[in-house]
Amino acid sequence: MIVCVAVVGHQNNPLYIQSFTEADDALKLHHIVHCSLDVVDERVNNPKKSGPTLNETFLGLLYPTENYKVYGYLTNTKVKFILVTTDLDVRDADVRNFFRRFHSAYVDAVSNPFHIPGKKITSKIFAERVSTIVKSFGLSSAS
Repeated sequence: MIVCVAVVGHQNNPLYIQSFTEADDALKLHHIVHCSLDVVDERVNNPKKSGPTLNETFLGLLYPTENYKVYGYLTNTKVKFILVTTDLDVRDADVRNFFRRFHSAYVDAVSNPFHIPGKKITSKIFAERVSTIVKSFGLSSAS
């Protein structure tokens, strides 16, 4: 189950963070997202040491914690997408599909002429699309 998704700007400023848990752990999830930015920077700045090449936007599993797994995605404009999940056996194909759909929703949101680049994403339509994508996460593997 996805517990948090985040969009982080190229200057590591949070553009969108949404928690999908009933509990009041938003601060903890915000901290996990913030800590994952160091791993993203390390992978981008030292491509020899990690698996993906610079042309690869999917960064894969950034790090596991005791309760969560954190995945990352980097756009061509250096905007980072972070996914925090509680599932221990997530397939990379499902995560890639999630990020592809999430990236499409992000592009639609920032293409809005009323959106100011670099500012927080406040679009209700974007939030609804993200919720739909999160609810459908992993359903293709179950069938």
